[in-house]
Amino acid sequence: MGQSTKSKILIAMAVAGLTLAGCASTTEPASVSTSTGSASASAASADSQYLVQNVGDRVFFQTDQSNLNGSARATLRNQAQWLSQNGSVNLIIEGHADERGTRDYNLALGARRANAVRDFLISEGVNGNRLQTISYGKERPVSLCSEEACWSKNRRAVATIR
Repeated sequence: MGQSTKSKILIAMAVAGLTLAGCASTTEPASVSTSTGSASASAASADSQYLVQNVGDRVFFQTDQSNLNGSARATLRNQAQWLSQNGSVNLIIEGHADERGTRDYNLALGARRANAVRDFLISEGVNGNRLQTISYGKERPVSLCSEEACWSKNRRAVATIR
């Protein structure tokens, strides 16, 4: 075995040792950090499940529109009331569009939809600092087909807990 090969092996062993040593050092026992993380993850999961099942996490829009209809406003009033009772919950409002139109057009449309929801929640008393918006445009469809039955499910704004 040549000197170059021995050097490479020695360097590889040193890197592996340092990597393992770095992984082994912690400032607190793993059980403390795991249980705390697990408890907060569990609470967030319960909040998310409650939001979806009991409050309503999404509203739908007409083609090329970002205005809220009566059904959407009713859902958002429920969200605002729930948020007022759960002051530690913050939301990300995702704007989505159907597959028709360009990527740029649908990203802008998704942003208008997310902002319409955000503005409505603020008008209902929710602190704007608790709300973040993002547009996915047509990039994250929930239904895949090229007909109105699918498109109508994809024209939406969805509230997720952050």
